[in-house]
Amino acid sequence: MAEKDIAEKNLEAWNDVFADIVNVLIFNGEKVVKESELESDSSNSQFKVDGFLHEQERDVSKIWKKNEIKISIIGFENQTKQDYKMPLRIISYDGASYKQQLLDEKTKKHYPVITLVLYFGTDSKWTAPKNLYDCIKCPERLRTYVNDYKINVFEIAWLDDKVISQFKSDFKFIAKYFQSKRLNKEYEPNNDIIHHVDTLLKTFSALTDDNRFERFYTENNLKKKGGITMCDFIDNYINKGIEKGREEEKTKLIRNLIESNAGSIEQIADWVKLPINEVQKIAEKVPVSK
Repeated sequence: MAEKDIAEKNLEAWNDVFADIVNVLIFNGEKVVKESELESDSSNSQFKVDGFLHEQERDVSKIWKKNEIKISIIGFENQTKQDYKMPLRIISYDGASYKQQLLDEKTKKHYPVITLVLYFGTDSKWTAPKNLYDCIKCPERLRTYVNDYKINVFEIAWLDDKVISQFKSDFKFIAKYFQSKRLNKEYEPNNDIIHHVDTLLKTFSALTDDNRFERFYTENNLKKKGGITMCDFIDNYINKGIEKGREEEKTKLIRNLIESNAGSIEQIADWVKLPINEVQKIAEKVPVSK
């Protein structure tokens, strides 16, 4: 699971992708946050349980600096499955960030903390709690004294075309893919250049549990090939890879049938729906049993 988390946060860790996500989801596509204004928030927050210090770290966290003043931390939490305790997690993360500001003697001006939960589920919209009240049992008479705490959940697969078109970074490929998956439509890639090929494909692999994306990146040495588009990748690598995989499986099946004397060449050709001469070529490579 930890390995999956690392892969998921790689793409969003790029400043251009991070700024793009914030600008579209919070500022309706307006370019308010610039990538040059972002710096990594490398400090982990800590909390004490049973006398021991434990570290907790967000999936991705950045400091947004404006005019050389830190004015906001924006953290992401990636979710492929719904987390019914998410408000409790978010309040602990945000609270730790504020506690960090409080303890930092160098901090003269305190700043707000914002957390975005990116939900990639396609089967249903987010039905898990979006606020603290839904996570705890609080008598009505006490609600005046118990502060509620809402979280910001963005359902990526449910974004419409207008919103998706506002993304300018590689995140647009992710958003369109999950929208297509949710609609049970074939993903139609475009000819836009992929800027972060390695991290994009690792993100696809992590979020879809489909390692073909990352495998074909490595096998075809795409790192040395510039100007790769998602259309190129899907057509030339994934689709060809699927076909290659099918051929390899079919060849393996034919060899097993021949080795086990399951039938004649003609019968096997009929079973696997291949011409007799192709099955014969495979048969010639099968060692003769003594």
